[in-house]
Amino acid sequence: MQRCYKVALQMAAVAGVRALQRLHQPGIFQRCFGLIPAQLTPTCLPRRLCTAPTGSKERKQPDTPENVSLVENLNLMGVDVKMVRLRQPGVLRKAFTNEQAVALFLDKKGAPTNMIASIISRYPRAITRSVQHLEQRWVLWRKIFNTDEEIMIVLYRSPESFFRTSNNANFDNNITFLTSLGLDTKDLHRLLTTAPRTFSNSLVLNKRMVAFLEEICAELGGNNPEQFPKAVISRNPYILIRSTKRVRTNIDILRASLMLSNSELLHLFQGPGAEIMDLSSECLKNNFLSLEQKMVAVGCQKADIKKLILSFPMILFIGKDTLSSKLDCLLKGGITMEQIVRKPKVLEYSTQNISGRLEELKRVGYDFQDKGINVLDSSQKRFDAKIERLDA
Repeated sequence: MQRCYKVALQMAAVAGVRALQRLHQPGIFQRCFGLIPAQLTPTCLPRRLCTAPTGSKERKQPDTPENVSLVENLNLMGVDVKMVRLRQPGVLRKAFTNEQAVALFLDKKGAPTNMIASIISRYPRAITRSVQHLEQRWVLWRKIFNTDEEIMIVLYRSPESFFRTSNNANFDNNITFLTSLGLDTKDLHRLLTTAPRTFSNSLVLNKRMVAFLEEICAELGGNNPEQFPKAVISRNPYILIRSTKRVRTNIDILRASLMLSNSELLHLFQGPGAEIMDLSSECLKNNFLSLEQKMVAVGCQKADIKKLILSFPMILFIGKDTLSSKLDCLLKGGITMEQIVRKPKVLEYSTQNISGRLEELKRVGYDFQDKGINVLDSSQKRFDAKIERLDA
């Protein structure tokens, strides 16, 4: 994680690193960004720290002019104002913002100037948050992450995940609720890094999805509905930010398309099939039809299609053209559909990767009918070692 963090910092900051070494000295932070120095007080932010237009009160109409002082400050900080206008233009019309204090907060957490500018450019509403709010949010994130560096990596990659909501109490309540389901810190870490909106959902919304999953488990004859949500969420971190309607539709599509029994559906969703529960229903339907058409065209039966999906449900994420390309590549390389159905994970690799491996194996005279296709479903390191042994 330390190495990842260093790489993130190097990418984010090329010219600003030396300046950071002195940022914590009095007055240096303001000079670094080129802002007018101001004396901070506990109760009142200075004008340059809390930007306000000169003169009239802020108007709430859509034609409210941009806050010129704010735009100047953001430019001096290296923020991409054009990007701000595209993403959240309303921020530039606000009478009071907190850009310098937010920048100072991020600086103290280890973010260099270029990283700070990038974060604000991509999620401008960050400058509307108070330092008190941010400190409280940081403490909550530390319940999930082990170090400040881990938080900065996620925050830089997805600023929205940290700044999106101002409701820290709701965030904390969601942590407590998710933990009560049996999810551990590792699960929460994955949720926050891949589907951060889970924590800005209202607690009621998350509870609704959990209750729905328990209901599905009971409908399918499951013996322990209380454990079912944990099993699904652990495998599919996106499920809590989807609608119950979408999940219900997908269950109905899979049941009808594959003629699955309740026990088969339950077994599917308790395993890898949990990952397809939140797939776009239209996408699920179209990808199933294209898979079915392709397999029937090469002589497969419906039982083969069912076996393939139950053993490798992720195949339903593969679009028509990509799937066709991969299957054609394998079939031309001497692999049979029977072998693919038995070892479907070979389809996880790109067509280019499959093609390259087939060429190498052909060169060394590898016999797929005699030795099988396991060699295609291996890491690059293991594959290269295999080729080296066969070459010897």
